[in-house]
Amino acid sequence: MNRVLSAAVLTVAGMISIPAQAEVVGKVRTDWVGNDIVIEAIQDPKVQGVTCHLTYFERSLIDRLQQGNWFEDPSNSAIACQTTGPVTIGEIDLDRNGEEVFNEGRSLIFKKLVVNRIYDRQNNTLVYLAHTRQVQQGSAKMSISTVPLYSVQATWTKGRPQ
Repeated sequence: MNRVLSAAVLTVAGMISIPAQAEVVGKVRTDWVGNDIVIEAIQDPKVQGVTCHLTYFERSLIDRLQQGNWFEDPSNSAIACQTTGPVTIGEIDLDRNGEEVFNEGRSLIFKKLVVNRIYDRQNNTLVYLAHTRQVQQGSAKMSISTVPLYSVQATWTKGRPQ
């Protein structure tokens, strides 16, 4: 029975797309209480050769005590994506909703900082959207970056979509 359960868990885990992992490449202190702007590098797991740099505000313990909002960071973020090597595009979601590339918790439970990738067929461009997803009261704070594929030699693993 345990083998069957283990096999089922591994099968489901293999079907779920694992989001990209972020690497902190910089932190800039913004004030004397310890608030920081964090800069992370994110490699797109399905598009080799594209790196996104995501920035967000990280509140200090002193700021949390002063403001009274203990459990979440602001929704502000910015993103910039560039080609950082030969571009090889795997099996990406080509519909208008795109797919989630990265997510990271920004509160104790319900708020996540998310990066979605959308392929713009007409302009042969990858669009990366950074935004915050919440259960309610969604935020209109967002940032986008684009990587035009016409200017790079991109290889598609299953042929270029029509």
